[in-house]
Amino acid sequence: MPSSAPSPILLDRIMMVMEAAFDPAYGEAWNRRQVADALAMPNTHALVVDAQGRPMPDTPGTAPAGFVLTRHVLDEEELLLIAVMPGARRRGVGAALIEHLFAAARDRGIARIFLEMRRGNPAIALYQKFGFEPIGDRRNYYRMANGERVDAITFARSI
Repeated sequence: MPSSAPSPILLDRIMMVMEAAFDPAYGEAWNRRQVADALAMPNTHALVVDAQGRPMPDTPGTAPAGFVLTRHVLDEEELLLIAVMPGARRRGVGAALIEHLFAAARDRGIARIFLEMRRGNPAIALYQKFGFEPIGDRRNYYRMANGERVDAITFARSI
Protein backbone atom coordinates (compact mmCIF):
# COMPACT_ATOMS: atom_id res chain seq x y z
CA MET A 1 0.00 0.00 0.00
CA PRO A 2 1.55 3.36 -1.01
CA SER A 3 2.26 5.95 1.66
CA SER A 4 0.61 9.33 1.61
CA ALA A 5 2.26 12.30 -0.05
CA PRO A 6 5.05 13.91 1.98
CA SER A 7 4.36 17.23 3.63
CA PRO A 8 5.30 20.36 1.67
CA ILE A 9 7.31 21.58 4.69
CA LEU A 10 9.43 18.41 4.69
CA LEU A 11 9.97 18.65 0.94
CA ASP A 12 10.84 22.35 1.13
CA ARG A 13 13.43 21.70 3.84
CA ILE A 14 15.01 18.76 2.03
CA MET A 15 15.21 20.74 -1.21
CA MET A 16 16.68 23.78 0.57
CA VAL A 17 19.53 21.64 1.90
CA MET A 18 19.88 19.64 -1.33
CA GLU A 19 20.25 22.74 -3.50
CA ALA A 20 22.88 24.26 -1.19
CA ALA A 21 24.83 21.10 -0.37
CA PHE A 22 25.31 19.25 -3.67
CA ASP A 23 27.78 20.59 -6.22
CA PRO A 24 26.04 20.60 -9.63
CA ALA A 25 29.28 19.39 -11.26
CA TYR A 26 28.65 15.92 -9.83
CA GLY A 27 24.96 15.60 -10.73
CA GLU A 28 24.12 13.93 -7.40
CA ALA A 29 21.22 16.11 -6.29
CA TRP A 30 17.69 14.87 -6.77
CA ASN A 31 14.87 17.10 -7.94
CA ARG A 32 11.73 17.75 -5.91
CA ARG A 33 9.71 15.18 -7.85
CA GLN A 34 12.29 12.45 -7.23
CA VAL A 35 12.31 13.17 -3.49
CA ALA A 36 8.49 13.31 -3.32
CA ASP A 37 8.17 10.05 -5.25
CA ALA A 38 10.70 8.34 -2.98
CA LEU A 39 8.93 9.53 0.16
CA ALA A 40 5.58 8.32 -1.15
CA MET A 41 6.94 4.76 -1.32
CA PRO A 42 6.51 2.40 1.63
CA ASN A 43 9.50 1.98 3.95
CA THR A 44 11.15 5.24 2.89
CA HIS A 45 12.17 7.55 5.70
CA ALA A 46 13.42 11.13 5.93
CA LEU A 47 14.78 13.10 8.84
CA VAL A 48 15.62 16.80 8.82
CA VAL A 49 17.70 18.31 11.63
CA ASP A 50 18.50 21.80 12.84
CA ALA A 51 21.98 23.25 13.39
CA GLN A 52 22.27 21.42 16.72
CA GLY A 53 21.47 18.08 15.06
CA ARG A 54 18.00 17.89 16.61
CA PRO A 55 15.10 16.48 14.60
CA MET A 56 12.81 19.23 13.36
CA PRO A 57 9.04 19.08 13.77
CA ASP A 58 6.93 19.28 10.63
CA THR A 59 5.99 22.89 11.29
CA PRO A 60 7.33 26.14 9.80
CA GLY A 61 10.16 27.80 11.64
CA THR A 62 13.87 27.16 12.02
CA ALA A 63 15.96 26.65 8.91
CA PRO A 64 17.21 23.10 8.33
CA ALA A 65 20.89 22.20 8.64
CA GLY A 66 20.79 18.72 7.15
CA PHE A 67 18.73 15.70 6.18
CA VAL A 68 18.98 11.98 5.62
CA LEU A 69 16.77 9.90 3.30
CA THR A 70 16.67 6.11 3.58
CA ARG A 71 14.61 3.10 2.63
CA HIS A 72 14.50 -0.38 4.03
CA VAL A 73 13.57 -3.86 2.89
CA LEU A 74 13.35 -6.65 5.45
CA ASP A 75 16.36 -6.17 7.75
CA GLU A 76 18.49 -4.03 5.41
CA GLU A 77 18.43 -0.25 5.03
CA GLU A 78 19.94 1.86 2.27
CA LEU A 79 21.12 5.39 2.93
CA LEU A 80 19.91 7.08 -0.26
CA LEU A 81 20.94 10.67 0.46
CA ILE A 82 22.55 12.61 3.26
CA ALA A 83 23.39 16.30 3.08
CA VAL A 84 24.47 19.11 5.36
CA MET A 85 24.25 22.82 4.60
CA PRO A 86 27.72 24.17 3.77
CA GLY A 87 27.65 26.59 6.73
CA ALA A 88 26.82 23.75 9.16
CA ARG A 89 29.57 21.35 8.09
CA ARG A 90 32.22 20.17 10.55
CA ARG A 91 29.90 21.03 13.45
CA GLY A 92 28.50 17.57 14.18
CA VAL A 93 25.37 17.77 12.04
CA GLY A 94 26.41 14.89 9.77
CA ALA A 95 27.35 12.79 12.79
CA ALA A 96 23.99 13.54 14.41
CA LEU A 97 22.21 12.44 11.24
CA ILE A 98 24.10 9.13 11.21
CA GLU A 99 23.39 8.57 14.90
CA HIS A 100 19.67 9.25 14.36
CA LEU A 101 19.75 6.87 11.39
CA PHE A 102 21.31 4.08 13.48
CA ALA A 103 18.77 4.54 16.29
CA ALA A 104 15.78 4.55 13.91
CA ALA A 105 17.15 1.57 11.98
CA ARG A 106 17.59 -0.45 15.20
CA ASP A 107 13.98 0.40 16.11
CA ARG A 108 12.90 -0.99 12.73
CA GLY A 109 14.85 -4.21 13.27
CA ILE A 110 17.53 -3.40 10.72
CA ALA A 111 20.68 -5.54 10.83
CA ARG A 112 22.76 -3.82 8.15
CA ILE A 113 22.95 -0.42 6.47
CA PHE A 114 24.30 0.14 2.96
CA LEU A 115 25.29 3.26 1.08
CA GLU A 116 26.87 4.12 -2.21
CA MET A 117 29.01 7.14 -3.01
CA ARG A 118 31.18 8.40 -5.82
CA ARG A 119 34.89 7.79 -5.49
CA GLY A 120 36.58 10.94 -4.20
CA ASN A 121 33.58 12.16 -2.17
CA PRO A 122 34.96 13.78 1.02
CA ALA A 123 32.04 12.28 3.00
CA ILE A 124 34.06 9.06 3.14
CA ALA A 125 35.69 10.32 6.37
CA LEU A 126 32.28 10.54 8.07
CA TYR A 127 31.26 7.08 6.89
CA GLN A 128 34.52 5.52 8.02
CA LYS A 129 34.26 7.25 11.39
CA PHE A 130 30.97 5.42 11.90
CA GLY A 131 32.33 2.03 10.87
CA PHE A 132 31.14 1.75 7.28
CA GLU A 133 33.46 -0.48 5.26
CA PRO A 134 33.81 -0.73 1.47
CA ILE A 135 32.28 -3.91 0.06
CA GLY A 136 32.27 -3.25 -3.69
CA ASP A 137 32.90 -0.97 -6.65
CA ARG A 138 30.84 -0.03 -9.68
CA ARG A 139 33.13 1.14 -12.44
CA ASN A 140 32.09 4.30 -14.30
CA TYR A 141 28.77 4.33 -12.47
CA TYR A 142 28.21 8.07 -12.07
CA ARG A 143 28.16 10.59 -14.91
CA MET A 144 29.30 14.08 -13.98
CA ALA A 145 27.84 17.20 -15.58
CA ASN A 146 30.83 17.40 -17.95
CA GLY A 147 30.21 13.81 -19.13
CA GLU A 148 33.14 12.29 -17.24
CA ARG A 149 32.41 8.94 -15.56
CA VAL A 150 33.30 8.22 -11.93
CA ASP A 151 33.33 4.93 -10.02
CA ALA A 152 30.90 4.24 -7.19
CA ILE A 153 31.96 2.60 -3.94
CA THR A 154 29.43 0.56 -1.95
CA PHE A 155 29.79 0.54 1.84
CA ALA A 156 28.05 -1.46 4.54
CA ARG A 157 27.86 -1.53 8.31
CA SER A 158 26.15 -3.95 10.65
CA ILE A 159 24.22 -2.41 13.52
